[in-house]
Amino acid sequence: MAEFVAENCGVSSPSGGGKPTQPCDEEDGRAASEVSVSNGDCGPCAPENQGLDTANGKTGIPRKTSIIKDGSRRCKERKKTVSFSSMPTEKKISSASDCINSMVDGSELRKVRSNSRVYQRYFLLDADMQSLRWEPSKKESDKAKIDIKSIKEVRTGKNTDTFRANGISDQISEDCAFSIIYGENYESLDLVANSADVANIWVTGLRYLISYGKHTLNMIQSCQDNMRASWLGDLFDEADVIGGKCISLCSAVQLIKNLSPGVKNVKIELKFKELHKVRDKTGSNVTKEEFIEVFHDVCTRPEIYFLLVQFSSNKEFLDTKDLMIFLEAEQGMAKVSEDISVEVIQKYEPSKEGQLKGWLSLDGFTNYLMSGECHIFDPEQKTVCQDMNQPLSHYYINSSHNTYLIEDQFKGPSDITGYIRALKMGCRSVELDVWDGPDNEPLIYTGHTMTSQIVFRSVIDIISKYAFVASEFPLILCLENHCSLKQQKVMFQHLKKILGDRIHSDPPNLDESYLPSPSDLKGKILLKGKKLASNCTGSEGEVTDEDEGAEMSQRMNSDGSEQRTVVQPKNFQLSKDLSEMVTLCKSVSFKDFQTAFQNQKHWELCSFNEVFASRCATDHPGDFVNYNKKFLARVYPSPMRIDSSNMNPQDFWKCGCQIVAMNYQTPGLMMDLNIGWFRQNGNCGYVLRPAIMREQVSYFSANTKDSVPGVSPQLLHIKIISGQNFPKPKGSGAKGDVVDPYVYIEIHGIPADCAEQRTKTVHQNGDNPIFDESFEFQINLPELAMVRFVVLDDDYIGDEFIGQYTIPFECIQPGFRHIPLQSLTGEVLPHAWLFVHVAITNRRGGGKPHKRGLSVRKSKRGREYASMRILLIKAVDEVFKSAAQPLKEATDLRENMQNAIVPFKELCGLSAVANLKQCILALSPRLSGPDASPLLLFNLRDQYPGLEAQGLLPEVLKKVVTAYEMMIQTNRTLLENSDAAYERILQVQKAAMEFHENLHDMAVKEGLKGRKLNKSVESFTWNITILKGQADLLKHARAEVLENLKQIHYAALTCNLSKGGAGPSSGSLSRGRPSLEAIPEKAVVEEDFPDQEN
Repeated sequence: MAEFVAENCGVSSPSGGGKPTQPCDEEDGRAASEVSVSNGDCGPCAPENQGLDTANGKTGIPRKTSIIKDGSRRCKERKKTVSFSSMPTEKKISSASDCINSMVDGSELRKVRSNSRVYQRYFLLDADMQSLRWEPSKKESDKAKIDIKSIKEVRTGKNTDTFRANGISDQISEDCAFSIIYGENYESLDLVANSADVANIWVTGLRYLISYGKHTLNMIQSCQDNMRASWLGDLFDEADVIGGKCISLCSAVQLIKNLSPGVKNVKIELKFKELHKVRDKTGSNVTKEEFIEVFHDVCTRPEIYFLLVQFSSNKEFLDTKDLMIFLEAEQGMAKVSEDISVEVIQKYEPSKEGQLKGWLSLDGFTNYLMSGECHIFDPEQKTVCQDMNQPLSHYYINSSHNTYLIEDQFKGPSDITGYIRALKMGCRSVELDVWDGPDNEPLIYTGHTMTSQIVFRSVIDIISKYAFVASEFPLILCLENHCSLKQQKVMFQHLKKILGDRIHSDPPNLDESYLPSPSDLKGKILLKGKKLASNCTGSEGEVTDEDEGAEMSQRMNSDGSEQRTVVQPKNFQLSKDLSEMVTLCKSVSFKDFQTAFQNQKHWELCSFNEVFASRCATDHPGDFVNYNKKFLARVYPSPMRIDSSNMNPQDFWKCGCQIVAMNYQTPGLMMDLNIGWFRQNGNCGYVLRPAIMREQVSYFSANTKDSVPGVSPQLLHIKIISGQNFPKPKGSGAKGDVVDPYVYIEIHGIPADCAEQRTKTVHQNGDNPIFDESFEFQINLPELAMVRFVVLDDDYIGDEFIGQYTIPFECIQPGFRHIPLQSLTGEVLPHAWLFVHVAITNRRGGGKPHKRGLSVRKSKRGREYASMRILLIKAVDEVFKSAAQPLKEATDLRENMQNAIVPFKELCGLSAVANLKQCILALSPRLSGPDASPLLLFNLRDQYPGLEAQGLLPEVLKKVVTAYEMMIQTNRTLLENSDAAYERILQVQKAAMEFHENLHDMAVKEGLKGRKLNKSVESFTWNITILKGQADLLKHARAEVLENLKQIHYAALTCNLSKGGAGPSSGSLSRGRPSLEAIPEKAVVEEDFPDQEN
């Protein structure tokens, strides 16, 4: 247990300041006591230690249980959480002056030492802005301070040796921590604020003081204010049509509403009335100054202001070069030119001055971040972007169950709108349960139930109209045919006449082993149903019936008993004409996997009841995955789901099941997952399954609770920054409009990936709640993972759900992103957003610029090497044994390269999330000597950029050079040796695969049988998967090295740090970047008595 020393037990003022009235000092001016660790809320000083998380990750917060196998939520009492806001909602921080005024008032901060002790102090900026002081202290007053001019940099997060070595570092919130590097010895003062916004105030204010000094503050603020005032003034003048220098209250409210549509009219009007009341003004007309003041108060987003000043080297706006750096380093845009920055400014900057001068103001920056360009969903995935030439069985297919129903399964109405909705949403498999109807017209409804009926012909007309509106890829009609031969003839006529040659009629190719691809079947409709035997010569024949309705009816009649009811299959007569319409999706019964592997044809399709499919997934996870590599499997809901509730599709996607039929009429978590999943690949209804689930020889178990062999896990870093315009829950009853929101982040995927975390609750603020909380998740199978953001109300009556957004992991764009919230039924909530920062890294110690394909270093002392399993087949084992050395070499190359990046990042003062471009940008301001000449330059003439000293270097920069050279050396070693190791691994894989076809016979000859034989075959598959995976990891590591070198090259040019002065056409950034500055610090000079903190 870490020991905390609490000296000031008073509560800070609303601004994060407010001097404590009664410090709890004992004789020596300190009171040593243990302070309990809170659940991570960042409020003012309280009995809990705000700004510090529990060691095991916010365990003090009760967990929601939406991620459980049956998809339901356990009903249990949820403990209320308490959150203290350190900033009043009526005060907006939107300038450096606001920050500095708050610092002069002072704040309670916690001082962190490397000996795992945390000391509570009251910090304030002297009124003359020359020094930073803290109290109480045993030091003399002139020593308990830091001169502003001695500060070298201000570093955010836990990015100093003190934080990294501290025993309670894991309990400290990254968002509340910051460090002041000062003095000639580069000592660090490591602090934890009560909240992230208080930390932002201190970081922003100090950076401005050390960069510009107090005398430029008025000028800094005037630039920003002038741009906003001129823009708003022009809008006001346009509204002032009579030239009276005032407009009506209604006009002013509407004008602000037009500029910020999410703000409520009543809030704007109330602000004007409050302003008039303070000024003792009579009448309701609004002047230009009042209009600007209320806009500033209502529409300014402090979190975006703090972000802007991080990247601004031009005071309180971004110029084209600042914007270039933001777009490249944070948003991940490639090849950003100054022209692109100008285009962004012209598109989003509202002020004429900003457009003319190439400046992006706070309002323009807000417009950009709120635009579609900063949506979290990757725009590349809005169109078909996956390989559509794989066999049909290699894709997940968007599927609907009993599409005609729009309510429950037993008494609900049937309607053609069910088909329209499903097809418009990209559904590629719909169901038609067809029965005899009056007047020789077949009907669609669920047999043995009281559901209403619709005419078969009408449904076929609708399908003809909407089949390919959302997607050009094949549509599967699942025909459950219960009609007499007479009405089957009518069915055939309607299908032939209405759908015509769009129905796929070519017989399956007997020489092929797999189904055709979606591309081969574009514009085609496939009928899934029963088919007569090939030797049937008559016009009809007998087949077994498919009747899901009978199964449900038996369940209903058995009083809901959970006991398995076996529905005896019935035979019925099938017309040959209808039979011949079924080509690639012949319905057959499933017996067991061994029988299927031996006898099933690739064009035959089995339907699995949800309960039976779950049993297969549990008892035979590997067989189920292998079965689905070649055959289509359809899973339909349990007959117990009378209410049309939905199963969790992830439970069956992880087994490779392609057609998981969902009740589209029932909203909720499960449909959110289905809709979110198929939003990728252009919402075309087909999503390519992970490679490990498609390759003929690969090992994957659906129930794995560990990393997947041969697949690179990723680390997902998410910071929930803020929310905008949350509505109250629809079913909240008598509750008022005020909500107490909090956010859940859920990870859905294989069992090893399922996780959830939540933010604190922000009380009574749905308009612009600030969360500022960071989370980290390990994703072991990225290709099958989904992320769901859920906003809930902590103080609800009847309904807690505010909104959600679900997105496949592979579709997430890193950087600062806005997430549009959706309602329970999937509609976009007007103007309701989450603002987040996302980073995806390949390991805990290192970031990466893009998001796919790199390995994760295990957090164990010894290095882990991939090993081969023994098959007990001598010839095969000898081949796999030869892989040991190249696998070890490949692992060493990767790990050495990735490990060498870590100390360089740490010396640059950045976290694991940073990429190398950000490291160089952070380092650049401190690479200049006293006369502004560079101390270090990059030699870009060689393939491997060298870092060359231009004179004597201080000790801190020598450490940087050493770490940089080690990083470049390991990158070079990997590039020069990876090809040979890669080829040797592939050679072993190729040699082993020569045994594949005869493996079973070889095992029998070695005397293996039964369980040992099966284990030997499984081990062979495992070894091949490992070899493929390790080869891929090495290939991706090589790509990472090339990306690293490219980033160093571009960053050196951008910062004008290349030898010979070469730079980009847009010019250099010789000014440096004070807001991102970061340099290595020396170890903190410990005082004589480390426990006697002053």
